[in-house]
Amino acid sequence: MREVLSERLKECRREKGYTQNQVAIYCDITEKTYQNYELMTREPKIEILIRIANLFDTTIDYLVGRTNEKKNG
Repeated sequence: MREVLSERLKECRREKGYTQNQVAIYCDITEKTYQNYELMTREPKIEILIRIANLFDTTIDYLVGRTNEKKNG
């Protein structure tokens, strides 16, 4: 799961045109913490994962690799 999460975080962030710092600010975490998610050195808590999914307009299931559909329905 961690590798998929890492790759999908990078993919979604780049698609939206956000910097790591912009995502971190939105999630109320440090930029270093967000960088660690993309580098697979840390996993986000569920409340942060929810914020990230909302920001990227996708589902948690997509981010963690449970589905390849970015949105429900």
